[in-house]
Amino acid sequence: MAQAVSVNFKLDADVKKSMEQACADMGLSMSAAFTIFAKTVGRERRIPFEVSADPFYSASNIRYLEKKMDDYKAGRLQVAEHSLIED
Repeated sequence: MAQAVSVNFKLDADVKKSMEQACADMGLSMSAAFTIFAKTVGRERRIPFEVSADPFYSASNIRYLEKKMDDYKAGRLQVAEHSLIED
């Protein structure tokens, strides 16, 4: 086995806690999970899962939602109730 080296990076505390729990549920340490990730990236030369932006949080959609909320607060937005579940 090659010499092990330390890698340090910052991670949001809630993300770390969630990952630690998920890893524990799978019987892995975080170190083992990151090692699996790093080996896969090195071998396949790609991120081993889809990385994409959620269009809901795009700048244009946030502007749209903010405008709709402003219209709603000003009484300019007409809303209609509807049933999401069919009988």
